[in-house]
Amino acid sequence: MEVLSSTELALLEAAADAPMLTQVESWSAINSGSRHLAGLKAMAGVLADAFSVLPGVLTLVDGPPVESVTPDGAIAMIGYGQHLHLRVRPGAPVQILLTGHMDTVFPADHAFQRSRWIEPGILNGPGVADMKGGLALMLSALMALERKGATGSLGYEVVINSDEEVGSPSSAALLRQAAAGKRAAFTYEPALPDGTLAGARAGSGNFSIIFKGKSAHAGRNPQDGRNALLAAADLALRLKAGSGAGLSCNPARIDGGGPNNVVPDHAVLRVNFRPKTDADEQAARALIERAMAQVARDHDVSIHSHGGFGRPPKPMDAKAERLFGFVRRCGADLGLPIAWRNTGGVCDGNNIAACGVPVVDTMGARGGDIHSDAEYLIVDSLAERARLSALVLLRIAGGGFDRGGRA
Repeated sequence: MEVLSSTELALLEAAADAPMLTQVESWSAINSGSRHLAGLKAMAGVLADAFSVLPGVLTLVDGPPVESVTPDGAIAMIGYGQHLHLRVRPGAPVQILLTGHMDTVFPADHAFQRSRWIEPGILNGPGVADMKGGLALMLSALMALERKGATGSLGYEVVINSDEEVGSPSSAALLRQAAAGKRAAFTYEPALPDGTLAGARAGSGNFSIIFKGKSAHAGRNPQDGRNALLAAADLALRLKAGSGAGLSCNPARIDGGGPNNVVPDHAVLRVNFRPKTDADEQAARALIERAMAQVARDHDVSIHSHGGFGRPPKPMDAKAERLFGFVRRCGADLGLPIAWRNTGGVCDGNNIAACGVPVVDTMGARGGDIHSDAEYLIVDSLAERARLSALVLLRIAGGGFDRGGRA
């Protein structure tokens, strides 16, 4: 454990003193569900105003539309919200990436729209932990770094996307571009309530599998029909049965069907896979191909798969261990025990790691019950984690990460 310098102490005080709670309460009141484009536009504007206090060039990027499968099996182009992109000192010798997302899982018609105090210090609300709290403390750390003139040789990019909760289909190219050439990256997903970080992550693949059969009268001539709904259910069972310890499979929904007296001629199966390794991902691809061929043969239907593995597995490799160790040492100097554990959850950290950049992707606030109306933020963790980020960034700016210690 090292004694903090006067420069570090001043920086930490500035980071903790920002109005983060006020920002979180205000931002949480803006519904920014991934498909609520009006709310995302409002959220992007508010964040652009907030992050404009930082130097550099800030733009709101229109992400490209992405193909999607409608419930009737048609292919449609779906638009997404804007993504915030900030570049600061792109010519500096040390470059890092900081990312977050403005979208939540709560649509505009969801009942969960306002924050409330569960008890002193515990705030319940949509996105308060995942991740509007993380965005507030990221901004606080960067503002402190800039205002104290402690940037050294550090340049950085910030990407705050509007589609992370649905797999980042529209922002994937922007994330790859921003990750190029970076020494390290930090993503502001929430830490666990006790401060534990996510280490290795499984990957994720989302598929919409389209079935085309043949309609017929369910009583007069059902033998002439080809039941697409039954075929979809059969494939769901085969995919689930074919998964294992390294490959979880979640058949999530079947769209299709119609009147009880008609053999359904179309269906769409929605399914998610979570491979732990690249080999598991290849096994999943083989399973899908094999099971689709078997079901098409046995049910005499045509099957087309749409989608893919948008989140590669994120192993805890040597580069990641080195960055996690650096964060842990900074935490120790602040009196914070920093631990991590593997998880099946995914985020943009998966994609950043796949670019060869080490990333700690749970630098955000402490909280829990995310993706539910019980989501909560531990308010004291805003200042706590802003201080941690500020110290990590300061020491990277001073060359401490390259030397394995402080600046």
